[in-house]
Amino acid sequence: MTLFSIARKNIRKNFTNYFLYFASMIFSIVIYFTFVSLKYDTAIQSATEGSTKISSAFSGAAVVLIIFVAIFIWYSNSFFTRKRKKEVGLYSLLGVRKKQIGRMLFYENFLMGVLALLAGIALGSVLTRFFVSLLMKVMGYDAVSNFSISPAAIINTAIVFMIITLITSLQGYRLIYRFKLIELFHADQEGEREPKASWITAVLSLVFIGTGYWLALQNLLESKAWAAMGFMLTPLVILTTVIIGTYLLFSTLTVTLLKISRNNKNRFWNGMNMIGVSQLLYRIKGNARTLTIIAVLSATTLTAVGTAYSFYYSNASNAQQANPNSMMWISHDSSVTKRADELIDSTPQHELLYHASVPILEVDADVSGLNDVFSHDIQSYSVISQHDFNELAKMQDRKDTITLSGDEAVALDPAYYEGISPTYVGSTVSLKTDKQEQPITFKELKKYSVLNLGTVYSTIVISDERFAQLEKQANTIMLEAYGISNQDKAKQLTEDLEGILPESASFASYYQDYARGMEASGLLIFMGGFLGLVFLTATGSIIYFKQLTEANSDKARYQILNKIGVNRREVKKSIAQQVLFIFALPLVAGIAHCAVALSALSKLLHMNLVIPVVICMAVYTCVYLIYYVVTVRSYYKIVTKTK
Repeated sequence: MTLFSIARKNIRKNFTNYFLYFASMIFSIVIYFTFVSLKYDTAIQSATEGSTKISSAFSGAAVVLIIFVAIFIWYSNSFFTRKRKKEVGLYSLLGVRKKQIGRMLFYENFLMGVLALLAGIALGSVLTRFFVSLLMKVMGYDAVSNFSISPAAIINTAIVFMIITLITSLQGYRLIYRFKLIELFHADQEGEREPKASWITAVLSLVFIGTGYWLALQNLLESKAWAAMGFMLTPLVILTTVIIGTYLLFSTLTVTLLKISRNNKNRFWNGMNMIGVSQLLYRIKGNARTLTIIAVLSATTLTAVGTAYSFYYSNASNAQQANPNSMMWISHDSSVTKRADELIDSTPQHELLYHASVPILEVDADVSGLNDVFSHDIQSYSVISQHDFNELAKMQDRKDTITLSGDEAVALDPAYYEGISPTYVGSTVSLKTDKQEQPITFKELKKYSVLNLGTVYSTIVISDERFAQLEKQANTIMLEAYGISNQDKAKQLTEDLEGILPESASFASYYQDYARGMEASGLLIFMGGFLGLVFLTATGSIIYFKQLTEANSDKARYQILNKIGVNRREVKKSIAQQVLFIFALPLVAGIAHCAVALSALSKLLHMNLVIPVVICMAVYTCVYLIYYVVTVRSYYKIVTKTK
């Protein structure tokens, strides 16, 4: 019998023990293969017209996936080999040479890698069609009719995972050389020492995390700390302090709190609390590094997915803010406008809600009175009369009117940014015409416009009397504004109108911005969701592996407890509490880190991220709970198994 046939027999007869590691490899291969297939998919390339942006995004994300999947498989392999240390030690004790043991472990791992690769590619081929359809849907493209498996994706996946399998097989080969025989037999007791509590380190953990949070929530433009460290170094400082603080939090502060809990004698001696607190106390320090990795991964996942979903969630409102009218352009020729009217009227999919011809003035203004550090002293404005503003606002169903007199004006700034945009109210600027300058004073600021941003300059509303005076001295242009139904489905109508309008018309439509936003944010949410799913599954699996390893170590203890009268219900309750502690710690820390990161992002982008972020956190927590329930059930089965 050869070593290869022994390895094959080992896998077949001990498949239950190999299953977790095997399943984690298949999962990694399925994810990577599906992702690479999307990159090479001809249907996506055809629908997106070979967009380099999409290809680059998939290439970049594939690199992140390779790194992460390699680490995940390495981590899974470490748990798997740790579980087999006693078996390896037994081989050595029976007189099998180290070289033969190493080669047998190498063959076993390599064989499992090849089997996982075949199974992963087969399963990934089935799932790819679903993910292609999903990607097309979120990007706003039509459904895919043709689908094929990419040979390039198969070759790419095979090369990447054969390299990873070879590396992990070599890791298995070296196992027998890295540990002494006694260490192999006592692998389960590693890290099982009661750690010391240190109030100083515990407080230090909160100081590190608090420092990171404080820096993240600073106003970037006004913060002296950001200015002193620079915009490149400060994010690294935030990341480093939060990670160090989180590690110290898990390794020291939790130990301190558990020891305080142990000193509460009434609670400690009540039921199974003594067993639960003692086991957590002995193992929390050994788990600190794993919990820190999971907390950071959870925070990264939630932040990435929350940000991506926020952009996707607000795409329609952003397009509406930039294009309050479904379509708008500058009219140079009445015959072209007539053709456009006929084209819109002849489109049955869209009902004409309103059409307005709006005269505006193009005027340069001396804006030195605004004290805007980001603007020159002279700026071009589009000026609209109070009457036309009120009419357009009414057509757009805005319950808002303006009443102005004399030199009063209102600024319309949908891109207003607190701290960066000028302080309009109370400021005076001078509108410059060929003959004179007309000073106006801003009475009010409205953070929206009634004109499409792609067609006009920054817009000012002035009184009808002042508009009539300026109209004689300034350049007047006529805008055509349309409101139609189903504006988010106006692809064909938009293309037809672009075909008859000259470039100088500065055509701007809701559909153009909406479709561009859907493509960008749809790709972002797909990438974020996909990578988030990978990270979430990996973090859940890591805790699952870790807890099941500990369950095997605890089996003898629970059997003794059962013999002295502890019933199964009490055992299950104790396990549920212990596992909940391990699951809840990184989840709570990850959500807290994510909340701070997204608060900073929300302030930076002036976006309200509350609803999309809460939705992401709720979904993430639900999936995490599923892992928790599965882990408790598996743990309970292991420790109560009698044979």
